[in-house]
Amino acid sequence: MSDVVKGKVKWVEGEQFIGRIEGDQCSVILGEGGISPMKLLLLSVAGCTAFDVVMILKKMREPIKGLEIEIEGTRRDEYPRIYKEVTIHYRIYGNVDEKKARRAIELSQEKYCSASAHIKLSGAKVNYTLEIIPES
Repeated sequence: MSDVVKGKVKWVEGEQFIGRIEGDQCSVILGEGGISPMKLLLLSVAGCTAFDVVMILKKMREPIKGLEIEIEGTRRDEYPRIYKEVTIHYRIYGNVDEKKARRAIELSQEKYCSASAHIKLSGAKVNYTLEIIPES
């Protein structure tokens, strides 16, 4: 089964563009006054893995109360200026077992997160760190 995604980007003026995926409710401003496509790619990786980790920990019946992800990417100097290294910091809130949290992250990074897979296929090294903030 093939999943076809359609979208459209329209030049507004100057260096500003609006992008929208068919069937989605929101639009994205690209360029001037908005986000650059490469920054959006980085946020896509963070959003993709965040979704995976929350769903996997819920399936594991872990008491996750929250998740924040900080992501940092370093790009090549030469064109195309793709990411050469990405670091993802997972901050998980709740009395979550660290071993299960690491397993959820590994499953996301090795199997489920398509956005991370795209970054890795371009040759980027993807690292991660984990911090668990237990409930008092």
